[in-house]
Amino acid sequence: MADMKSFDEPMPSVGIFWYDPEEHDFFGVYKKELTPKMVEEAKANGIKVINYEKPDHSKETKGRVAWNIDKFIVFVGQWAKDREEELTELIEKYFALPYFEFRYDEHWDLGHGWSGDM
Repeated sequence: MADMKSFDEPMPSVGIFWYDPEEHDFFGVYKKELTPKMVEEAKANGIKVINYEKPDHSKETKGRVAWNIDKFIVFVGQWAKDREEELTELIEKYFALPYFEFRYDEHWDLGHGWSGDM
């Protein structure tokens, strides 16, 4: 984690996003920077996943970026499978991630609401 930040680049972030397929862009991006201190505290407290808390509105989320012990995970629905290349560029742009992997789950498919679980 300590190597991830250079003086001119933002820290990687965790958060949630909505994807607009017509605009080919994210909107409603909510995020917070993931600091080395947060990772150290999570490890010390046995917390395996660091993510962004539920937003204050009722829109459906379309994806979540989380830190899972030693890597970033991007949770998305099946809708994202044919858009991985485009989504990779957007996630790198909005969340400043050095590396991550996609995880597909029906919870993130269009039509599913927020449950707060991962």
